[in-house]
Amino acid sequence: MTSSILDEAYERVRHTGPERNGWLSNHAPMAVEALVHRGHEQAVHRWIDGYADRLEERPRGIRPIPGDEWRDPLGDPVRTGDWLNYFDRELAGEPWREVLVRWWPRLLPGIAAGATHGVIRVGHAMRALLDEETQPRVAELGQGLAYWAARWQPLARPGAGPYPTTDARSALDAVPRVPDQRSGIRARLAQLADLTQWPSVAGAVPGNDSDDVPTRLAGIVDAAVVRHGTHGYASPVMLVHAATAPNAVLRALPALPQTLWAPSLAAAWAATAAVTAAYAPAEARRAPPAGTDLSLDEVMRRATDTGDAHAIKFVDAVSDTYTRSGDPALLAIAAQSVEQIATD
Repeated sequence: MTSSILDEAYERVRHTGPERNGWLSNHAPMAVEALVHRGHEQAVHRWIDGYADRLEERPRGIRPIPGDEWRDPLGDPVRTGDWLNYFDRELAGEPWREVLVRWWPRLLPGIAAGATHGVIRVGHAMRALLDEETQPRVAELGQGLAYWAARWQPLARPGAGPYPTTDARSALDAVPRVPDQRSGIRARLAQLADLTQWPSVAGAVPGNDSDDVPTRLAGIVDAAVVRHGTHGYASPVMLVHAATAPNAVLRALPALPQTLWAPSLAAAWAATAAVTAAYAPAEARRAPPAGTDLSLDEVMRRATDTGDAHAIKFVDAVSDTYTRSGDPALLAIAAQSVEQIATD
């Protein structure tokens, strides 16, 4: 029953575009996957009904992208329809794992695509596919890859190093802020190249070199989740992506060869550091006090009731962190973040 609800939801939004109003991401596929995965499948169709006025039709293609001429249209949102058609063809002709492994290293340098929503959408599709392989889930993976390709955006490159590694929370605290925080994310990320500290910060991937990549990635996610409790007030929605972007990469690892794990870790950290630099405030606030009457189900219900996909996706990420640590303070952070996002 759960799998059929997710596939029904994917079918409901299959003919919608990855964006609306020219740049705002379509969050429906990501939110419904999170709801189903967390046991709130009964809310899925009601949530889509409430989100329907924010969906636009799938864009038409301009001209087909030849298989060996993909570099030029990469990062061109005008070709979004062409990219959607391209990945429809790719996944109709090959197993999805082969398509993913070929395209992951091509797309990874542009992890900032769509304010990191490209990789996040792929990560949700990957979790669904690894749980059960169905045609609607394969199609959703293709749409996520197409969105990533159309909005492909590289970040300022890290320095050559070597740089000492540290724990993820300390690394986040060391991220410098971009000087002009009045503009949209593309303008903010463009300022990273002018920050003298950026190359060393982006190159100093947190974690112990003796730990495996999944452990280090989980540490980045966990640190970003906790930090949202003290810094998220400044930009509750945008700072969610500091946690959900690396979490998307973490979810994709099981389908990737281990040769791609290290560059995936580096790109995920760069994305988290970039979002932090672009939106974090100069000062922290006191973390919310841990409550005793909260549960993950209740917090997810609150998130669903707001109708905001970012609230749902952040609680989804908090759930992963809570599974690893069991720290009740995380429930208070999740509840506070849902309230902040709802009023942002």
